[in-house]
Amino acid sequence: MSIPPFDQRDGFIWYNGALVPWRDAKLHVLSHGLHYGSCVFEGERAYNGKIFKSREHSERFRRSAEILDFEIPFSVEELDAAKDATLKANKLLNSYVRPVAWRGSEMMAVAAQHSTINVAIAVWDWPSMFDIATKMKGIKLDIAEYRRPDPQTAPSMAKAAGLYMICTISKHRAERRGYADALMLDWQGRVAECTGANVFFVKDGALHTPIADCFLDGITRRTVIDLAKARGIEVIERRIMPDELASLEECFICGTGAEVTPVAEIGPYKFVPGAISRALIEDYDKAVNA
Repeated sequence: MSIPPFDQRDGFIWYNGALVPWRDAKLHVLSHGLHYGSCVFEGERAYNGKIFKSREHSERFRRSAEILDFEIPFSVEELDAAKDATLKANKLLNSYVRPVAWRGSEMMAVAAQHSTINVAIAVWDWPSMFDIATKMKGIKLDIAEYRRPDPQTAPSMAKAAGLYMICTISKHRAERRGYADALMLDWQGRVAECTGANVFFVKDGALHTPIADCFLDGITRRTVIDLAKARGIEVIERRIMPDELASLEECFICGTGAEVTPVAEIGPYKFVPGAISRALIEDYDKAVNA
């Protein structure tokens, strides 16, 4: 059975304050968000009909827009209610949730102060991708050619569409080479993140993760840190250089889509998914299904 493209599905999308038929949720080809990247979004997930950390996502959604110099015309409470309404309208329990906001078509130049800010919310079916036994085999990561930019050159703290351009390029290259994803370094050559997920390592019973100052401090990342600390696992946020990877024992990535997924290889470096990775997979599963 072929999977229909995203513009040819049935259901409803919340669009600027109202639920509209899925196929009618359209924007003009001369929308500023398409041409100049003035677009922010969220990646969220619903489990058993409840969106995990919905409010935190809505708050970050609005902050991302402010960083890109526009204001989302709906409050956090209105966004949360709209997401819930969209889930119910589509009769989904376990799904991906995608709020997106962009500058419209009123102005077509770099400056677009008077463009309308459009907001949409779509949801679609997305069960967990792997069972724990499959996850514990670990995925393989390439090392990306592109690097996360200096935070003085890009709005790194925003979940902005334009920041993902190099992620798409890097993931395509990785998949062509037989990898599941790619590890990205930062502008100074230090370990940063994957193309759409944060990364953690285990050494001597402690959890190590890069400092999130030039890439998104993910909501899943913060959740994993809290879960680890609740278990009494020491969490160290620090600079990690690529040549350290040979001495690290376990590795996993985390994000809305990835949840908590162990890694078996990063380029030439090997890891053995172990007890800490398994424990955090189980703890995360309990947290999202609470």
